[in-house]
Amino acid sequence: MEDRSEDTIAAISTALGGSGIGIVRVSGENALLVGDRIFASPGGKKKISKQPSHTIHYGYIHDADLTVDEVLVSVFRAPKSFTTEDTIEINCHGGIYATRRVLETVLKNGARPAEPGEFTKRAFLNGRVDLSQAESVIDVIQAKNEYALQNSLSQLKGSLGREVSGLRERILYHSAFIESALDDPEHYSLDGYPQKLLSEIEELLSVIKKLIASADNGRMIKEGIQTVILGKPNAGKSSLLNVLAGEERAIVTDIAGTTRDTLEETISLGGITLNVIDTAGIRETDDYIEQIGVSKAWQKAEAADLILYVADSSTLPDENDKNILKQLDGRNSIILLNKTDLTQVTTADMIRRATENRFPVIEISAKEQTGMDVFEQVLREMFYQGDLSFNDEIYITSARQKSELIQARESLQKVRESIEFDMPEDFFTIDLMDAYTALGRIIGKEVGEDLVDEIFGRFCMGK
Repeated sequence: MEDRSEDTIAAISTALGGSGIGIVRVSGENALLVGDRIFASPGGKKKISKQPSHTIHYGYIHDADLTVDEVLVSVFRAPKSFTTEDTIEINCHGGIYATRRVLETVLKNGARPAEPGEFTKRAFLNGRVDLSQAESVIDVIQAKNEYALQNSLSQLKGSLGREVSGLRERILYHSAFIESALDDPEHYSLDGYPQKLLSEIEELLSVIKKLIASADNGRMIKEGIQTVILGKPNAGKSSLLNVLAGEERAIVTDIAGTTRDTLEETISLGGITLNVIDTAGIRETDDYIEQIGVSKAWQKAEAADLILYVADSSTLPDENDKNILKQLDGRNSIILLNKTDLTQVTTADMIRRATENRFPVIEISAKEQTGMDVFEQVLREMFYQGDLSFNDEIYITSARQKSELIQARESLQKVRESIEFDMPEDFFTIDLMDAYTALGRIIGKEVGEDLVDEIFGRFCMGK
């Protein structure tokens, strides 16, 4: 395969559309020379290649004798740029045609089109960021809420990389010590060492276990909490969806069974993303179409992270309510006692006693939009154990990273078993280095070209 890593590359780094500005990024050995060929200052004497790093210059982009656009050109000299290469960023007028016209001019004068994610890929290959930081770039771009953004920024700053590198250093120390002791037993003693190593293995496993456990919260931070609304017909499920969405997304009538199919909506509540599914009312029915809707409701509930059970406080619970409550056992669930604006027949205390306090019970009125602040707080406590600490906590959001952590855990567990079964010390080093390698793949120390290409191929153009 042709090596194109030394090419000068260019791409539009802003979304195409009717925006105020567009940015064309150029990076590589000849980026500054490309700037010289196409940029003209008002006085005609300024050359981009002669300008200091981290400066901005006003002028025009020219394609031969034709003026293409009025621009500002930012200069970033190697190694103090995102890619660590010479880079220029051309701030031109926004709009599809104007931005593309500037890019075409750049490509005519010594650059080639960048591949998706190639700027970030070069930052990784040139050692500016590790692989976990590079992956966090796309998470920042795709962040759906404040938690996702802050977690991605934390990883972009290297929080996960530092944690993983620390684990690798500890593993490498013990592996090197064992190898040295086996090669030079006169100067390095292994007497009592297995028990010391066992204590260290337990500590390493504890850290890795915590990181793996964070993956569920990490997924929900990144993708949103898969939330299903369950309840009998006319309990107020669709009204709740409308309140959460802030608009009339579902039809609301006094006729029971209006919702026959599922209705999905992505909602941000206090910085938390909920992927909410409103379902058909749960009840025994002879209506074939309604039966299909009820079956779908149960299917969606089975795969949900969270079930919101909406009950009508103006009526007493019946067999349908009891059937729903049975399905909540062992599930993350919140009971929303709706219609508190009417005369209450069923209270929160009654539900708590009936469920033996297994679930949070919140009194709300979807019609009056009351109780939602309590719901938001309960939701936050349920999934994020109170306030997230973005400075200290690391949340794994990548399935790839989680898989490598599991591999590392399994290898360290083998070391523990070898110690417990009094195996020779050289057995320890094999599994220690397997754990070291698995952790290295998280930060890109032990990855092949195919994996790198796959990861960066998911990036948007120009990043």
